[in-house]
Amino acid sequence: MDGPAARVLVVDDDVSLRLLCRVNLELEGFVVREASTIAEADAAVAKERPDVVLLDVHLQADDTRELLQRLRAAGIPVALVTGSADLDDYRGAADALLGKPFEPQTLVETARRLARVDG
Repeated sequence: MDGPAARVLVVDDDVSLRLLCRVNLELEGFVVREASTIAEADAAVAKERPDVVLLDVHLQADDTRELLQRLRAAGIPVALVTGSADLDDYRGAADALLGKPFEPQTLVETARRLARVDG
């Protein structure tokens, strides 16, 4: 990547999934921040605006729709991550969808596309 590294915020309550995302994205030159709750995500966005957010649909018992709406209203591209069998329920709600499990290359390509980074 040329120029400053794109910033990705990974919002997921699954520590293993956050690690998988972090490692794969950092290997491709992204700067990665993590959040495991809606409050942590809000604080991370307030501290440093990300270029793209990877957002799990469900954080523990919390529904992330309001966070999604705030991010989209702020013009931050969002890729929803879900283990739901029916991805169609989420089509159009975000800039991209990643169904769990996903291939690391799909993750990287999605982050690049949403952050408008050449690979």
